[in-house]
Amino acid sequence: MSRLRLITSNLIEDLKSLTLDATSIYWITAFAMKSGVRHVLPSLKEAGLRGAELKLLVGDYLYITQPEALKLLLEELHHAEIRIYRSNGISFHPKAYMFRSNEDSHLIVGSSNLSSSALHNGIEWNLYAPAVVSGTVFEEATNEFMKLFYSASTIPLNTETLSGYQEAYNKVNKDLAISNTWSANEEQEIMFGTVNGESMVIDPKEEYTTGPSKLTPRPAQVLALQALKKTIEDDYDKALVVLATGLGKTYLAAFFAEQFKRVLFIAHREEILYQAKNSFLHVHPNQSAGMYNAVEKNVHADFIFASIHTLSQQYHLDQFSSNDFDLIVVDEFHHAAAPSYERVIEYFNPKFLLGITATPDRLDNKDVYSICDGNVAIRIPFIDAIERDWLAPFRYYGVYDETDYSQIRWLGNRYDEDELARFQLREEMAKKILEAWKLRKQSKTIGFCSSVRQANFLSNYFSGAGYNSVALSGATPREERINARKELENGLLDIIFTVDLFNEGVDIPTVDTLLFIRPTESVAVFTQQIGRGLRLADGKTHCVIIDLIGNYRNADTKLSIFSAEQMDKPNLYTIQAAIPEYCSIELETEIIDLIKEMEKKAASHKQRMIYEYFRLKEELGTRPSYLEYHLKSGIITTQVKSEFGSYVGMLKDAEELTEQELKAYNLYQEWVEEVEKTAMTKSYKMVLLSYMLSRGVNHWFEPVTAETVAPYFIDFLTTKEYRRKIDSIVPDHKKTASLIGRMPMTKWSNSSKGKIRYVDGEFALNFDVSKHVNEIIFNWTREICEYRLHWYFEKKAERI
Repeated sequence: MSRLRLITSNLIEDLKSLTLDATSIYWITAFAMKSGVRHVLPSLKEAGLRGAELKLLVGDYLYITQPEALKLLLEELHHAEIRIYRSNGISFHPKAYMFRSNEDSHLIVGSSNLSSSALHNGIEWNLYAPAVVSGTVFEEATNEFMKLFYSASTIPLNTETLSGYQEAYNKVNKDLAISNTWSANEEQEIMFGTVNGESMVIDPKEEYTTGPSKLTPRPAQVLALQALKKTIEDDYDKALVVLATGLGKTYLAAFFAEQFKRVLFIAHREEILYQAKNSFLHVHPNQSAGMYNAVEKNVHADFIFASIHTLSQQYHLDQFSSNDFDLIVVDEFHHAAAPSYERVIEYFNPKFLLGITATPDRLDNKDVYSICDGNVAIRIPFIDAIERDWLAPFRYYGVYDETDYSQIRWLGNRYDEDELARFQLREEMAKKILEAWKLRKQSKTIGFCSSVRQANFLSNYFSGAGYNSVALSGATPREERINARKELENGLLDIIFTVDLFNEGVDIPTVDTLLFIRPTESVAVFTQQIGRGLRLADGKTHCVIIDLIGNYRNADTKLSIFSAEQMDKPNLYTIQAAIPEYCSIELETEIIDLIKEMEKKAASHKQRMIYEYFRLKEELGTRPSYLEYHLKSGIITTQVKSEFGSYVGMLKDAEELTEQELKAYNLYQEWVEEVEKTAMTKSYKMVLLSYMLSRGVNHWFEPVTAETVAPYFIDFLTTKEYRRKIDSIVPDHKKTASLIGRMPMTKWSNSSKGKIRYVDGEFALNFDVSKHVNEIIFNWTREICEYRLHWYFEKKAERI
C-alpha cells in the first residue's frame, strides 16, 4: 500500500489493517449506525487497550446517527474520546479516516460512513493515500480535524449528551414517520448544504507593524511583571493575566520569559504565533526560536511557538518530554477551556504556566479560571487602561436596529446565516447604516459584519455612495489584505468591512472609528473587537464606536463591558456615571426601552444559575461539584447561598436530588446551610472542618480537640506561601492549639445556633448523623468546605 488507491468495496478491511499498528486514530463521519459500529469495535477496542489515541467525531445531521450506535461506542470504547457535531440543520457530510503509526501515516477520504453497507459492499468511493503520497496533506487533514473536533459546535459523548440526543432523535424520527416527504428545496440543501461565511485561510507570512520599538516594558507591562513576581513569591506556579487589547500582552510574556530557560508559546492562530515569535526575538535576539505547526516542526529551539491544533495531537505531544519547558504561555487564554488546550496543559509539567488574555471569560459563561487555580495575577480592563491614559477614550453611539431577531433561527451559538442575510442584505438597511456612519464617523473605519456576503454587499453600497471601501475575510489573498491595511492607514480607504478578521492578533492603531453591523453573539468577541479601535496613535484623540442594537441575544448584557467591575446585568445609570473622562455613551431612546423590556422578559437569576448548572453537567457528563461549578460555570457563586441557601438547595430546586438525597436534605438542611453561610473573616473554621473530614466518612463527625487538630492546621497554613501571607500563624504546636480553641472552635460554637458544641476542650457536631444518609452528608459537607476554602484564598489573593 504505497500508492494512491481507489477503494470501492470492503473498506472495513483497510480500516482493520491500518488500525493494527496505529498509535493515533482520528475518524470523522457524518453519521454512524449500530451495524457499522459493531464491525469496527473489535479493532478499535484492541487499539485503545494497547494505548493508541482514539478520537471519533460523529455528526447529528438530520438525526440519521442511531443513538444505539453512540451508546455502543460509549460503553465499549473506554479509551476513546468521542464527540458529537451539532449541525443545527447545516449540512455535515465529511467522511475521513486518519491513522498515524510510529513509521507511517495514512489518510482515507471518501463517501463511506459508519454503516455496515458503507463498510462492505455498498456503492462507495474512497481514496486511500499513504504517507508517501499524502505528505503534508496528512498534517493539514489532522489539523483541520482537531479544529473541528474541539470546535464550539461539538459536545462530548457522555451519558448526559447521549440522553439529550436520544430525545431529539425520537422526536425528529416521529415527525418524519408522520410526514416522510421532502420538497425539492429541502432535498437540495441536504445534498449540497448551505453556504457558510468564510474560509479560515491563514497566511503565516503576513508582516506586522505592531509592537514597541524599545526593548523596555511599558507601564502596564511593568505592573504586570511586578504582579507576576509577587505571585511566584507566593508559591503559585500558574497565573492568569488579563490585559486589555493594546497593552502589549505578547511583549509582556517575552519580558517575563527572561527568567526561564525554555519556553513554549501556544496559540490557536498561525498569525498570532508568527507575530509572537518576532516579539520574543526582538526582546531576546540571542536566543533561538522555532515553529511547531502543520508546516514546521522545530523541537530544539529555546522558544517554541506551537499551534494548538498540531500540538494537541498525541503523536506531536510525544515529540516532547513533559519537563521540556520551564515556562508555558497560553495566548488568548479564553480559549484554554477547550479540551485541546486542557490536553496539552495536563501533559506538560512546567515551572510556571502563564495565561494571557484581554477578555473576561465570565461574560460568556465559559470560565477558564480553574486552569490557573483561580489565580488572577493582574486585571487591567480597557476601562482602567483608558483612565490611566494607556488607551484612547471612546464615544459610543447605540443606533436602533429594527430587525426582529426573534424571527431568525438561533443555532446554539450563532444566528442562521441565510435567515440573517435576508434581513441584512436589503438596500433599506444599508442606507440606514450609511447615514448613521456618515453622521458620526472620523477618518479610518473598520466595519464588523456577520458574513462575507454582508461585507461584500455593504462595501459595494458604500462604494456606490462615493466612499472608498473594501471587504476582507480570511479567504482574501495576502497581498490584498496587506495593501488594504496600508491604504486605510494612508487615508486612501475610508472603511474596511471584515468578518472576524481583526478580532485577535492584528491591529491598525490609527483606526479611529468602529462600525458594528452584526448582532453581538459573543460578548468576549465584542470586547476584543472594541479593542481594535482603542490603541493610541499620533493625532488620534478618541475612537468613535457606532453599534446597531436590536432585540438579539446579549443586547441587554453587552454594555456591561463598559464597567470595570464584572456585572451579571448592566445598570445603564451606573455605567454612565463610571465611564472615564472624555468617554461617552449615547443610546437612542428605542434602545433604552428595548433593554428594559428585555430585562423584564429575561429568565430570573435563579433560572440562569440552574441553566448553567445543566449546561456544565452536560459538558462534564456528571453532576459538577460545588468547586467545579464555581470554576467552570461562569456564575458568580457567592450568590448561590443568597438565592438557594446552599449549593445543595440549588440542586433541590433543579430537581437533581435523588429520593435518598431529598430525605438527607430535609433532615440536615440547617447543617448544610450552616457550613455554607458561617462567616469567614479567616480560613480557620473551614481548615478545622477540613481536618474533621480528612478522617473519612465513618469518623468525620466524631469529636476533636485543639491539640489533635494543630498539626494539620500548621501544615495546611504553612505549606503554601500565599496561605502563610493571608492567614499567618506561628508554626508552634502549643500556640496553634491555643489559637484553634480560642478562634474557630469557640467562635463557631457560639454562632452556630446550637449546631456545634465546644465543651471541656472537645469540639463536635451537636446532633447525630443518621447512618442511612451519613455518606451523603459527608460528601455535601466536603464539597462546601472545599469550595469555601478555595474561594476564600482566591478572593484574598486578588490583586488590582
